[in-house]
Amino acid sequence: MKTRQQMATAAAEKLERLSVAPIELHALAGFDGFVDSIIHMVDVRHDMSPQGYERLKTITRFAERCANAAGKSTNIEQVLIEDRFGGNGPLMAGGLARLGLKVTYVGAIGDGTPEPVFAPFASRLQECHAIGSPSTTDCLEFEDGKLMFNNTANVQAMTWARVKERVGLDRFVQLVDRSDLLGIVNWSLLGGVPSIWRGLQAEVWSRVSKRPRRLFVDLSDPAKRTDVDIAECVRTLGDLQKLDGLKVTLGLNLAESDRISAVCGAGAESAKTLEHMATRANALRRVLGLDCVVIHPREGAAGADASGSVSWFEGPFTANPKLSTGAGDHFNAGFAFAQTMGFELDECLAAACGVSGAYVRDAESPGCARVAALLREACR
Repeated sequence: MKTRQQMATAAAEKLERLSVAPIELHALAGFDGFVDSIIHMVDVRHDMSPQGYERLKTITRFAERCANAAGKSTNIEQVLIEDRFGGNGPLMAGGLARLGLKVTYVGAIGDGTPEPVFAPFASRLQECHAIGSPSTTDCLEFEDGKLMFNNTANVQAMTWARVKERVGLDRFVQLVDRSDLLGIVNWSLLGGVPSIWRGLQAEVWSRVSKRPRRLFVDLSDPAKRTDVDIAECVRTLGDLQKLDGLKVTLGLNLAESDRISAVCGAGAESAKTLEHMATRANALRRVLGLDCVVIHPREGAAGADASGSVSWFEGPFTANPKLSTGAGDHFNAGFAFAQTMGFELDECLAAACGVSGAYVRDAESPGCARVAALLREACR
């Protein structure tokens, strides 16, 4: 296995070349859309000015404040930092577009036209289809993670029937046919995703050219979904993998990998190290019958693919992110982009960690040159 520096250098060299060359590959992503309210929770207020407070820095401290209110009551002030476009799909798609892919987005970013908060996102795209109003998320940010409170009513309209009604089956087939990468994310919150998967199988795939394509899937925290739901979900992913020319990648964070592993019989013990996570990714890939599984904890990433590669990459981690909401989606964008561009597995892991690392440091989607510079600087 290569050293961390060798992985980072190899990925950086390819990203630098891509930063100065036009990329003619296409991606199609969907189908959610959220307006993310980035929020700090107040610990101590020194004065009533906008900046006159200290925030609750950790989820543990916030949980203690809530627990201490049991049987009583409490008031915890929240400070709205900003409203941003969000949702797993838009954040991943926006990251892909900033890296250079020609991206089409279909989803809940507006009813007919993108809502104003999605304008910066839409400006990056080659094409967008706003087929429903977005939902909302309160994103409570802490130094050790984030808590996301979702109102999902609007995004439940994102079904295969809605896609056909608003985009049109013939046009959607054309969008899939020209795409090298498909991104279908947020299964946990969107009840319509299984119908879209089935529609892809039953009504689209027989009509597209039989050339290699990738599908990247992120389930988005299935903690609340039942074991029966999860088992059916991964069976469907296995069916998608059998479609001619399609290679399916499943992206998981650490908690998600624990849950999927337990449900699917790939091991109930929580993975403790990146090397252990790489072994788990390989076990999951085999059990689920997928081309690739990647696991991304905060400290790095690990993965395995059908070529026999099993690898992991550490960092680049920062303890003081400017923004953490969307970090996982940008990891997904980096990994899927690198796969689509033909990177080796270890280079995909390095590129993905670099994209996520740059995003949380800058609070904006990075381009290839920025990611390459971070990898060279942090992994020398």
